[in-house]
Amino acid sequence: MSQESVKEIIEKARNEKRGKLLEHEAYEVLRAYGLPVPKAGLAKTAEEAAELAEKIGYPIVLKIVSPDIVHKSDVGGVILNLNSKEEVREAFNRIIANVKEKAPKASITGVLVQEMVPEGLEVIVGATRDPTFGPVLLFGLGGIFVEVLKDVSFRIAPVTRYDAETMLTEIRAAKLLEGYRGMPPRDKEAIIDIIMKLSKFMEEQEHVTDVDLNPIMVYEKGKGAKIADARVLIK
Repeated sequence: MSQESVKEIIEKARNEKRGKLLEHEAYEVLRAYGLPVPKAGLAKTAEEAAELAEKIGYPIVLKIVSPDIVHKSDVGGVILNLNSKEEVREAFNRIIANVKEKAPKASITGVLVQEMVPEGLEVIVGATRDPTFGPVLLFGLGGIFVEVLKDVSFRIAPVTRYDAETMLTEIRAAKLLEGYRGMPPRDKEAIIDIIMKLSKFMEEQEHVTDVDLNPIMVYEKGKGAKIADARVLIK
């Protein structure tokens, strides 16, 4: 996908007066910058969902896509670990029924059909556009660590390779990346790559205010990383 297509997706959301990209749009624009997003597609019917699942490969997760729903799990809008066409069809219908019951006023764009990202060490990479400094990048451990411990490091964009490398060493939990108590060392190169690509994305897409890639699953050294969830806010 070209830079132009990325701008078109962002413009479309702005014209619709939305403050954020829908999940499938977020994945598309991040994929255009070479970020490791999951294989995914948007389905409007149970049959479409089943066909997409076959193409993507099992296990599959389904997530409701709606501009009006922030916490998908709260309305029964997420179903994990689906392993056949039948399971996907049934889960699609269940999600739509759940949302109609729990959020009757929400407009439904469709259902995201996404590969289940294998477990790994959870980290977060994010960015925000500061009024004074411009884009600021953030790195830390994902999941509860970021909320409870606030164990994160920051850099102002543009981020160099050296910046990204040192961001990884500045968090208190840096030892976990090296391998700790029988855990394998993690693929730090993959995280550095994500930080640098996100920096470029923020520099070039001036209408994006915030990006939250959380969690990113980081695998053993040499095995890469995969973004499990992404949020892109726009002004």
